[in-house]
Amino acid sequence: MLMSWSPEECQGEPQGDRHTLCARLVEKPDRGSEEHHEPGLGPIITRTASGPALAFWQAVLAGDVGSVSQILADSSTGLAPDSIFDTSDPERWRDFRFNIRALRLWSLTYEEELTTPLHVAASRGHTEVLQLLLRRGAKPDSAPGGRTALHEACAAGHSACVHVLLVAGADPNTPDQDGKRPLHLCRGPGVLECVELLLKFGAHVDGRSEDEEETPLHTAARLGHVELADLLLRWGACPDARNAEGWTPLLAACDVRCQSPTDAAATTGRCFQLCSLLLSAGADADAADQDKQRPLHLACRRGHSAVVELLLSCGVSANAMDYGGHTPLHCALQGPATALARSPEHTVRVLLNHGAVRVWPGALPKKHQRFYSSLFALVRQPRSLQHLSRCALRCHLEGVLPHALPRLPLPSSLLRYLQLDFEDVLY
Repeated sequence: MLMSWSPEECQGEPQGDRHTLCARLVEKPDRGSEEHHEPGLGPIITRTASGPALAFWQAVLAGDVGSVSQILADSSTGLAPDSIFDTSDPERWRDFRFNIRALRLWSLTYEEELTTPLHVAASRGHTEVLQLLLRRGAKPDSAPGGRTALHEACAAGHSACVHVLLVAGADPNTPDQDGKRPLHLCRGPGVLECVELLLKFGAHVDGRSEDEEETPLHTAARLGHVELADLLLRWGACPDARNAEGWTPLLAACDVRCQSPTDAAATTGRCFQLCSLLLSAGADADAADQDKQRPLHLACRRGHSAVVELLLSCGVSANAMDYGGHTPLHCALQGPATALARSPEHTVRVLLNHGAVRVWPGALPKKHQRFYSSLFALVRQPRSLQHLSRCALRCHLEGVLPHALPRLPLPSSLLRYLQLDFEDVLY
């Protein structure tokens, strides 16, 4: 059963923050413990909450350790340090259900967002409240909503909370509902401290996410976080680990994109530092993914000219083709608009100076090989008399071609030639 209160009963924070303030307390079921609660199962029953439940929730949100201690000490409230709250918004859920019905899609489950005071304290950096809840018996690895408190603390970058949870026995290798481990989620100002704590307490430096099969080094590369990548490499991260699509951290680093022209220089600088770091750690400069894309292709597409020069200095080919037949030069010329701020002509010049060919017959479609062979055979050669005769006759009959040509006493093959019937050969 769920207990809820209306927005007007929520006091102490702005109404604009109602979704983070208001919640429904999930009462303990008669059978089993709350740790076996599964989101989406059973009917949603609500009734207005009041008194200690509301005061407890507000005290945890505010980090008021004195009030939290006082409420938990009162056994008559029936509240536990690992009480489960549902913070989802029923009104938002109703709107969502209406919208997906309009798209002819159906949702028969209520989208619950379950959390505990331990999760809230960890996500908000309330270290004293966190310590109190753990002393009172809160389970450090409880994950009613799919994430543990350690996931929340890492995602918010609260290193002090991460340390408290790890000392209390939190598992640093537990995946969340999306298959990501705490090391994949570390963000914020305390990211380096959080990562180092996790590694010291036994986190696997090359632990993979469940779906993408990415390591924390992939995540650092995608974020363009040089210091984080350096820390992971010093702890033994594999510089050539491949994810489910065959991407290495170097490929991810070369694919870093700038969000606006104003940050182009800073983005390219971080990308260059990151690629230099990975290459010095032994990363393969020419590692290709499942689509045969190489770091050089991606660096050219994103306009990272300094990275392009770095990769070419490592001996990679300036003419390697991906699965679609694109060379690095193609990628440089077909880059997105944001790459224009980084002067793609510099990238093109570097490629040409390293032997990139401007026209490569091998990259042309094999289906029309006769056409392309005849095209290149005509280079610096005069056109055939047959072709010139056709041009003269068509010019003479201009304006009456559709009517005049069929009346000429010519073989059908020659008539089709005069009517520009498709042939895969140039004369």
